Amino acid sequence: MKILHTSDWHIGRTLYGRKRYEEFEAFLTWLAETIQQNGIDALLVAGDVFDTSAPSNRAQELYYRFLCRVAASSCRHVVVVAGNHDSPSFLNAPKELLKALDVYVVGNSTDSPEDEVLVLRNEQDAPELIVCAVPYLRDRDIRVAEAGESVEDKERKLIAGIRTHYATVAALAEQKGEELGADIPIVGTGHLFTAGGQTVDGDGVRELYVGSLAHVTAGIFPACFNYLALGHLHVPQKVNGSETIRYSGSPLPMGFGEAKQQKSVCQIEFHSTAASVQLIDVPVFQRLERIKGDWDGISNRILELSATDSQGWLEVIYDGIEVIGDLRERLEAAISGTQMEILRIKNNRIIDRVLGQTHEEETLDDLNVDEVFERCLAVHEVPEDQRPELLRAYQETVSSLYEDDAQAE
Repeated sequence: MKILHTSDWHIGRTLYGRKRYEEFEAFLTWLAETIQQNGIDALLVAGDVFDTSAPSNRAQELYYRFLCRVAASSCRHVVVVAGNHDSPSFLNAPKELLKALDVYVVGNSTDSPEDEVLVLRNEQDAPELIVCAVPYLRDRDIRVAEAGESVEDKERKLIAGIRTHYATVAALAEQKGEELGADIPIVGTGHLFTAGGQTVDGDGVRELYVGSLAHVTAGIFPACFNYLALGHLHVPQKVNGSETIRYSGSPLPMGFGEAKQQKSVCQIEFHSTAASVQLIDVPVFQRLERIKGDWDGISNRILELSATDSQGWLEVIYDGIEVIGDLRERLEAAISGTQMEILRIKNNRIIDRVLGQTHEEETLDDLNVDEVFERCLAVHEVPEDQRPELLRAYQETVSSLYEDDAQAE
């Protein structure tokens, strides 16, 4: 049996104001063709299908057209779990209809762990795969808040809640396997941040469990999983060196920090319950390039790209010694007549001159939400010893806002 593991599509995501629907459509077309060409039997999507909890009509169209195309192919099963960017209620809304197409959607954990344990059957109605379809576990799903508890208490409860949830669904999966009397693989999914996970600048990965990221270790996952398909981190990677616990990574670069990554999806082939994993490279559908240096280095690189008729989107970071006040005008002149487009300009020299103060060349795109809050604390001269606790409270507030389901009643 062949399985394809992918995640973090983020359909609808923009890049400095530019819509990317053509890229998403090209990827989904490629993915459907790859599924057919490679004889994939089941597709696992490990969260963050959409970039927001209220996806646009165009984003929804791409998603549903893709599911219909795959359902009509030789692929027998599709399993989709929600990520932290997804609206559980939005994903769940058509789940009964999609089930008729052998597309199984798990938008959120419920009081019935059985809902996350799927027994997938072949054309002869014989069981061939058990999937523990665990979605992104929200704080309120796995932890009961209590007045007066410490930060350490919160973190300990979060880790215990995640561990207990996985242990429960894994035990149910093993029980189903025994009842079926079949030696079939058990595959798990997850959308979370494991210890030691690699991220890159500008990938948009949000901290899921505030303050506890470094403590979600590979040991939290049950040993019965023959493969664990993870989502949330955009860099393709193994967890703790394991061949069978992996992040597939995002199929498109979510920002310029990911521009040089080779994106891929994971193909898992089972012989009985033994898994072998092969990475399938995803083509580049829109070239991104970060150009950093002094003026000579930047202008020379633009000339090199223009000589290749590049249609790339550029991020330019100037960090030369010379202060250039008309950097944008120079850059626009440099790309004039080419098919390149500059989406972002960052003038580090000017930033240094004004000692980090906000100015016309610095935008909110240059700062993350924590940095904005930290600047507010500094401006209002909040004592240094009070800042860490205020920042943690702020992070928890932001995290709870991300978890609100805009589609829920």
